Amino acid sequence: MYKGSRQSKRRYGRRGHQQSHWFRQRGSSERCNTGTPQSPHDSSPSDDESPSTSSSAAGSSPVLDLPGYYFDLLKGLQLRIFPGRNLVKQINTESMTETWASFPILELTSLVVSSPQKVARVGFNASSLLRKRQLGFLNDVSYSRLAHELRVSCMQKTKVHIQSSDPSALASDQFNLILANNNRDRLFTVIDVKVGGSKYSIINLNRLRIPSLTVRMYENLYFTNRKVNCVCWASLNHLDSHILLCRMGIAKTPGCATLLPASLFAHSHPVVRDRPGMLCSFQIPSAWSCAWSLNIQANNCFSAGLSQQVLLTNVVTGHQQLFSTSSDVLTQQFAILAPLLFNGCRSGEIFAIDLRSHSQGKSWKAMCLSHDSAVTSVQILQEEQCLMASDMAGKIKLWDLRTSKCLRQFEGHVNEYAYLPLHVHEEEGIVIAVGQDCHTRIWSLRDAHLLRTIPSPYPASKENIPSVAFSSRLGGFRGGPGLLMAVQQDLYCFAYN
Repeated sequence: MYKGSRQSKRRYGRRGHQQSHWFRQRGSSERCNTGTPQSPHDSSPSDDESPSTSSSAAGSSPVLDLPGYYFDLLKGLQLRIFPGRNLVKQINTESMTETWASFPILELTSLVVSSPQKVARVGFNASSLLRKRQLGFLNDVSYSRLAHELRVSCMQKTKVHIQSSDPSALASDQFNLILANNNRDRLFTVIDVKVGGSKYSIINLNRLRIPSLTVRMYENLYFTNRKVNCVCWASLNHLDSHILLCRMGIAKTPGCATLLPASLFAHSHPVVRDRPGMLCSFQIPSAWSCAWSLNIQANNCFSAGLSQQVLLTNVVTGHQQLFSTSSDVLTQQFAILAPLLFNGCRSGEIFAIDLRSHSQGKSWKAMCLSHDSAVTSVQILQEEQCLMASDMAGKIKLWDLRTSKCLRQFEGHVNEYAYLPLHVHEEEGIVIAVGQDCHTRIWSLRDAHLLRTIPSPYPASKENIPSVAFSSRLGGFRGGPGLLMAVQQDLYCFAYN
């Protein structure tokens, strides 16, 4: 019985092969005949049909349904189904390329835009997450973290309407950077003016509510034609009462660090009424970075990263300390629990300065880490046992300060030479960085998994690198979570769905 069935299959296979060969010859002959031009004298009444009718009539040739074969409409051939071959996969790989190539570009764009967005992890959705929690597979901490990752992957972009006293300036000026305060209810902005120079403003986020995303911009007449190298919020009278600006020198004019009171921006914060703030300026060499201290052992102090120097200044007493380094200091951050100032250098070195020591001594350098490229950003985690750092080679690393070892590395960041900040949000468990390719990437802080990649609304260029700010409470205590992105003249909000 087995031998007979095998012989019958062999005979059927030869017959099927011959029929398939006959269909290929017939299809080629029909194509040759339809492609032969006819003279006007040989035309018949049937030639008066429209082209669409004639083409459909030509394509309606009888197709035999042969077992073990399928008819490919694109190739016009009978193709054999091989054992173990997935037909759907074969059609997709061989035929869909030609099918998509025949679509108009606008149809392709609509298909890409309307396609559902991928979630953070494979098989990761709200129903499965809730089910695992009900079955006891997830505790409250893990459930909260994974639910937040799911919301991050589903954020939707909406343009924010900016109300200003000078709407015409919004159409010509361009955002340089935005910097959120600690409460995430205000943004300090540096705006490049079309005629040259920069101006400053504070955006109040109290009215940032879905669905009407509206903010109010409060500008100031304080204008400068110097380049702003670095900015940070300063807490002199109270939390975030001032803004520290470090500007570059011009010709024989040295650089300066200016404490700009937030109260100069009228009605920028209606809840806290600032008493007249202290507007002061310190002449310093051109600074690469700056940081304000919230440590009680360095109260009312700020630091400026200079060329091969670190300058520590007390704004009340005017006392200064100068620490000599072997490279330019591109980024800085004060620790709060420990009296340490962390610095990232152009040489790739990361070191900490003990604020209790004197600059003339040799014991002021507390610890040292190393990157292979210039370090552009350092961020200390809340318990001050770990540190995040990014460099100009596109490397983002999480360091253990107790063992001086790299715990994990975050892949995908793009940087070659730009000074790009790093945003770490431990409460939400995410890391955000904008690459030189103008893509904003969001990783999971726990396992360095890439959760989301957001392209810029404008073409990628050096001038169109977005500036972002993220918080789980945008607009203050009652605000909602989301990501703010400023690029060119526009402000976008990626809010949770």
